[in-house]
Amino acid sequence: MPEIIYTIKDLEELIKKNYEKPDLDLVLRAYTLANQAHEGKNRSTGHPFISHPLAVAYKLAEMKLHLNVVSAGLLHDIVEDTGITLEDIEKQFGPDIAGLVDSVTKLKRVKYHGTERYVENMRKMFLAMASDVRVIFMKFADRLHNLQTLYAMPKRKQQRTAKESLDIYAPIAGRLGMSEMRGELEDASFAYLNPKEYERTHAILETKVREKGTYISKIIALTEGMLTQANVTEAQVHGRVKRLYSLYKKLNRYSGDISKIYDLIAVRIILTDVEDCYIILGLLHQRWRPVPGRIKDFISQPKPNGYQSLHTTVFCEDGEIVEFQIRTQEMHELAEYGIAAHWRYKEKGNLSTKQLKWMEELAIIQRELADKKDFLDQLEMMKIDIFKDRIFVLTPKGDVIDLPEGGTPVDFAYAIHTDIGNKCTAVRINDQMRNLDTPLNSGDIVDIIIDKNRKSPNPDWIKFCKTRHARTKIRDATRHTVKGWLTTVMQGREKAKKPPKT
Repeated sequence: MPEIIYTIKDLEELIKKNYEKPDLDLVLRAYTLANQAHEGKNRSTGHPFISHPLAVAYKLAEMKLHLNVVSAGLLHDIVEDTGITLEDIEKQFGPDIAGLVDSVTKLKRVKYHGTERYVENMRKMFLAMASDVRVIFMKFADRLHNLQTLYAMPKRKQQRTAKESLDIYAPIAGRLGMSEMRGELEDASFAYLNPKEYERTHAILETKVREKGTYISKIIALTEGMLTQANVTEAQVHGRVKRLYSLYKKLNRYSGDISKIYDLIAVRIILTDVEDCYIILGLLHQRWRPVPGRIKDFISQPKPNGYQSLHTTVFCEDGEIVEFQIRTQEMHELAEYGIAAHWRYKEKGNLSTKQLKWMEELAIIQRELADKKDFLDQLEMMKIDIFKDRIFVLTPKGDVIDLPEGGTPVDFAYAIHTDIGNKCTAVRINDQMRNLDTPLNSGDIVDIIIDKNRKSPNPDWIKFCKTRHARTKIRDATRHTVKGWLTTVMQGREKAKKPPKT
């Protein structure tokens, strides 16, 4: 991911484009103070230090966050790296901007040191969100630019920062519904953690986009014509190329078979209202035959992080398979920017009380988390929509597994690998032997014990498993065994019914 050097003029132009009647004076005052404070200092890249806060502020303005947040982005390094104090910032910019700068300064001290530090890092992240979720938006923008400039850092620092970003920041961005941010963090981290696979995946994507680009352009043109005929005038149709890390994971899932990945380039249709989404879905299916089992309605049943869209995969011209994603403009912004977009709608007065309820619950959690010793107990109790019914459980190596609340060691085992699930016989939770049906808690360190000679899982595990993935794998592995048992039983019953031969 190349580094782009922004100027204050670039930031001004973006703000004029993205905001109605913006307070440019506020932003310019913040820039002037930051520029003076960092004057004469360069980053490891050789660029003036001010290039970093400018990049952070630019990203926040792209997300259309309040200009207080953009201004705080310009000032976020000022307390730690210069002689200017928080009191100075509060006098010049008020308590809101000073509070944001203070929170980001504290959060910058979070470092990744493996399993023993992971829970503490998560606690600090949640604390920051609980006090003011805007702090996380700033931290994401800060981290993203640091990843873009990792080329100037020693290899050890590159690995640590990339791993921390992939393990901690990207999953939280995903849980907040910020798919654009999550994708950027993942791709930038992927480039340093596995450069060979990154280049290989990049080459595959480039080749396929080149091969399929003209065809997708033709499909977009046909779709636009269809919309015009249906008198749907306010619509956008464009292609969306799959992100590298997402493609890499999917390739691994399909043993490298690219032909099984239908959403390499998807066609996205953005409309003005929900009714049009369903109308266009019907029109697409009239023109092109849908692929069975590939229609997903995330509008009537949103994902836990709030994501809404209609997905369908169809056989288009010449039998080519293409995925379509249909959504409203508001759904699109929420899909790209997640909770950050909620803040934007809140400021416009368009955010419902229901959507804001998670903020009230975060405020309660903030008070409950005053004592860090209670963190793991309280983390289990989170019921806010953005982390609804999810827990974070760790492997002994510090890898984080995301499970539904009440998930068991068997769910955990299958989340790691099917063979681990099929062969698991016992479990240690936090170094203590436990039953396989024990509900897991956030922060638990889970060590699955396997028997290499075991051929299949216990069918009774389905009774307590929480994940569909685990239940499906158990059924698949035991189907032949259960079928064989039933056949034997039924044959025995039939024999018993027959009268004895005379």
